[in-house]
Amino acid sequence: MVTWQRAMILWFQHKVDILESHEVLIRSVRTSYSAPAVLRLRYYIKPKTYRRVRLCRENIFIRDQFQCQYCAKTFAYKDLTLDHVMPVSRGGPKSWKNLVAACHKCNHKKGNQTPSEANMPLLKKPEPMKWTPKFDMMARIKNTRDDSWTPYLQMQFT
Repeated sequence: MVTWQRAMILWFQHKVDILESHEVLIRSVRTSYSAPAVLRLRYYIKPKTYRRVRLCRENIFIRDQFQCQYCAKTFAYKDLTLDHVMPVSRGGPKSWKNLVAACHKCNHKKGNQTPSEANMPLLKKPEPMKWTPKFDMMARIKNTRDDSWTPYLQMQFT
């Protein structure tokens, strides 16, 4: 999925064919074009390599599915905290493998201890995220309001 501006650039560079267009016109000084809706690559364009998934509070919560990793209850974003498995005061780093989602109650109960010291085992071992759900193509396809390119997909969405 690309913006209409990117689609036009790719078309002018002869990298894509426009299979379908919108009724909206894109005007230049001398001519006008229909806004592209469906493109077909003439040859494979290697995508830009993306950096690793950003380590942030929201991504930790998404990875842990908004579930406290100690009591297994699901919470709203505002009711979760980040917990350092190995406390910072004991040299615990700010990393994917040391941060988990925890409710306020469990985080307070665990305090400045490791999960084993507090007798609070983790539900699952914290691992780095491999992809960002926000940019998941399947979600983007399901949530689109434009059905003009749906017939070109070889998969069915329910």
